[in-house]
Amino acid sequence: MTGLDTRPPSSTRSRKKAIWITVAVVAVVGVAVGLALFQPWKIFTRNTVNEAAPVAAAVQNDAVTAPALTAPAPSAPAPSASAMSTSAPAAPGTSAPAQAETAPPPEPAATQAAAPEPPAPVAVAPTEPTTLASGTFVDGEHATSGTATILQLPDGSRFVRLEGFSTSDGPDVDVWVTDQQAGGDDWGKYDDGRYVSLGDLKGTDGNQNYPIPADADLAGLTSVVIWCDRFNVAFGSAPVAL
Repeated sequence: MTGLDTRPPSSTRSRKKAIWITVAVVAVVGVAVGLALFQPWKIFTRNTVNEAAPVAAAVQNDAVTAPALTAPAPSAPAPSASAMSTSAPAAPGTSAPAQAETAPPPEPAATQAAAPEPPAPVAVAPTEPTTLASGTFVDGEHATSGTATILQLPDGSRFVRLEGFSTSDGPDVDVWVTDQQAGGDDWGKYDDGRYVSLGDLKGTDGNQNYPIPADADLAGLTSVVIWCDRFNVAFGSAPVAL
């Protein structure tokens, strides 16, 4: 009596194998997508960026000193025909006529160089920025500290400057100026109204400058926000009254 084969049919085994392969592929894809979205390693990463406060380039009106003008020396007058003419020799036995004396040419006048004009004073435009608004950061989704100051330079350019700044790293973190009040428990409110994006956060720590677009209207904006665009949440915010 032969033993019975109790193994499942090969077709069943093939289906189970295919299911396990599919599950493994889905798991790998899910982990990859999760890592790409959440970037959990950024919990442990930091970078410091320190920039000097923005200043406008000095505008100088350098005086141009005119070159000294030298009066041309007067040319000596040409001798007259009578002065150049000489008397004909006298005939023998006659007295020679008196020879006309030729006057020496006049000495040319001494040339005098014009005194150079003193240089005009150099006008230097002020370079120190004007503070339009400033506020201290309060925590949002993550602990955030430092100050945010909105500066305007004499040339009209404007900047947001972060000083003594510190926050957490994360994916798609930007700097915004918004019309929402800073602080509070609603960390996702800042994209509900009007805002001006200043680009990516340069570093988690330090002193940093963010140029404001020249055509940006800041009237009515009230906060500088460290915004995580990936998850629509504020890491921190600072009140600025404009």
